[in-house]
Amino acid sequence: MSSDNLLNSMGKRLEGKVAVITGGAAGIGKATAKLFTLHGCRVVIADIQDDLGQSVCEEIGAEMSLFVHCDVTKEDDVKNAVEEAVSRFGKLDIMFNNAGTIDPPKVRIVDNQKSDFERVLDVNVTGVFLGTKHAARVMLPAKQGSIINNGSVSSIVGGIATHAYVASKHAVVGLTKNAAAELGRLGIRVNCVSAFAIASPFVKNFLKKYEDDMIEKSVEGLACLKGVNLGEQDIAEAALYFGSDESRCVSGHNFVIDGGFTVANTSFGMFNNQ
Repeated sequence: MSSDNLLNSMGKRLEGKVAVITGGAAGIGKATAKLFTLHGCRVVIADIQDDLGQSVCEEIGAEMSLFVHCDVTKEDDVKNAVEEAVSRFGKLDIMFNNAGTIDPPKVRIVDNQKSDFERVLDVNVTGVFLGTKHAARVMLPAKQGSIINNGSVSSIVGGIATHAYVASKHAVVGLTKNAAAELGRLGIRVNCVSAFAIASPFVKNFLKKYEDDMIEKSVEGLACLKGVNLGEQDIAEAALYFGSDESRCVSGHNFVIDGGFTVANTSFGMFNNQ
């Protein structure tokens, strides 16, 4: 069944909704923006990559999208992105705090720089805080809305990324739970989507020495679930669920999408001979 026929049979799951997606110019953010609009949602793409952001809007169309320059570490930028959504489209239903960064892959903590550590936390944690704060501010009068934070499997296990990145993603989950505890009383849901590595521009930039197929093979090799490769679309589909009314009773959840990577320690090789 084609995607158009599938949409016709299922209905548009975000019909009439409005979303802001930080880091929406590429990777997961771009995939999510395009999927959201297919389901009837108008999107504001908030990013520091102006040319890429504008090109995504051209692909989607001006009726359904708007680009706003936004550095998530700057409160005025985040506030402006949210207010542009309300000004252009009349409201805000979904906030996807997707923007993120990582520091150079220095294994030893003694080799890590304080400036790199602070930069990662500034984007990955403070950016999520600011997005949550200003989304909640405009959602409160309607007493409804969905805030989605981009986590990582690094939010629940250590040893798979840098100290700054792992610390930041653990913090995002804590912030998600705390915001859900407060805002849920006011009708606003807050959830987190935590994925394993995918061959996205973000990951490829971090793992420059590997080819795309090597990244996919290594991810599949480490996961329990075989025969599939995690992609940007899988994360976008999870965001679609949390943005839709189908998840109306779900809040404070860290939804892990990792092919079973974090559910088992396969070092013993117990099932290797199957």
